Amino acid sequence: MSPAIITLLFLVFAIIMFVSEKIPLALTSMIVCVGLVVTKVLDVKQAFGGFIDTNVILFVAMFIVGGALFETGMANEIGGWVTKFAKTERGLIIAIMVIVGLMSGVLSNTGTAAVLIPVVIGIAAKSGFKRSKLLMPLVFAAAMGGNLSLIGAPGNLIAQSTLEPIGLKFGFFEYAIVGLPILIAGIIFYATIGYKLLPDNDPGNESVFDIENDFSKVPRWKKILSLVILVGTLLGMIFEKEIGIKLCVTGCIGAILLVITKVISEKDAIKSIDMKTIFLFGGTLSLATALQETGAGEMIADKVIGGLGTNPSPYILTFIVFIICCALTNFMSNTATTALMAPICLSIATGMGADPRAVLMACVIGGSCAYATPIGMPANTMVVGAGNYKFMDYVKAGLPLIKHKIIRDIWYISF
Repeated sequence: MSPAIITLLFLVFAIIMFVSEKIPLALTSMIVCVGLVVTKVLDVKQAFGGFIDTNVILFVAMFIVGGALFETGMANEIGGWVTKFAKTERGLIIAIMVIVGLMSGVLSNTGTAAVLIPVVIGIAAKSGFKRSKLLMPLVFAAAMGGNLSLIGAPGNLIAQSTLEPIGLKFGFFEYAIVGLPILIAGIIFYATIGYKLLPDNDPGNESVFDIENDFSKVPRWKKILSLVILVGTLLGMIFEKEIGIKLCVTGCIGAILLVITKVISEKDAIKSIDMKTIFLFGGTLSLATALQETGAGEMIADKVIGGLGTNPSPYILTFIVFIICCALTNFMSNTATTALMAPICLSIATGMGADPRAVLMACVIGGSCAYATPIGMPANTMVVGAGNYKFMDYVKAGLPLIKHKIIRDIWYISF
């Protein structure tokens, strides 16, 4: 059996496992990674090269930098500052979506949602507003906010790693060209038309998020320093070219400073690293390498291009990629969707002469449209119990948002 066929079989296996989640996503990635070595499609260095990728180092560093903001309670305070100024239910939805969206642009969108869920539940209890009206916009804003910067979501860096071997990359805030208009449109949507689509459920049984963490014993200087170091780290990343320090190194400097100053302990720093994401990212990069090295990616690209006709339009390709990623991400991890589709999209774009950056941006943005099911992303699942949501609540409130985004996303990506 040829290496290309073996690679395609592993691709099919990955698709089935990512969609069904019969085994953990990270384990699926590692099975593929190790399997490619055992079948001699890749050597050990090629297969495990993803784990020393600069973006993996950046992941680890930013997990720690973001973790400090969460562990000290500073993220909790930031959320409280904004939400306390909202006097109406619609005003509160706007405030929640603004703060969650902006925080998710530079921190873990899942972490941001996890921190602010109990804050919003507390506000709902005190104000008498329905929590089911507030929690769904919160998690949707977390997904949209992830498209504001290069570090906003794992999928963004997966696309970056896919581009780097051909000498291309995205700028730090380049995703915001598409992401910011989408976030603004999403906020307007749920403050107006979409407001009527939000579930009006009574609270269910008490969830884990009904218990608020006590940060009163955390020294004030730790909270302030965690925010200062985060801002300094982000500034260093924004001005990467000017200072001549790579993103991953800047992130490491921020993480080291937080541990040295004891803003976050070594134990908590390690605990804040999401190893599932690291293994998923590193392991799946081996599949991307195999698709490229064996020519399997080119085979897929040829089939897709052939199906688009003799003179395929790059705009049609971009649209198709976006729709496929939209569909997949609602039934499998948004990170897994991007990890799976990015190398295939690169092969297709290269084969037909389309701009790889535009196609991969469509892949990333489509992969973030996980609004129509409770399993599309972790934040969606988190609020199922707290909001007493049913599966169809996500379909009714999330599907119109996806439709609303399709036209805007394709417009911005294409032009």
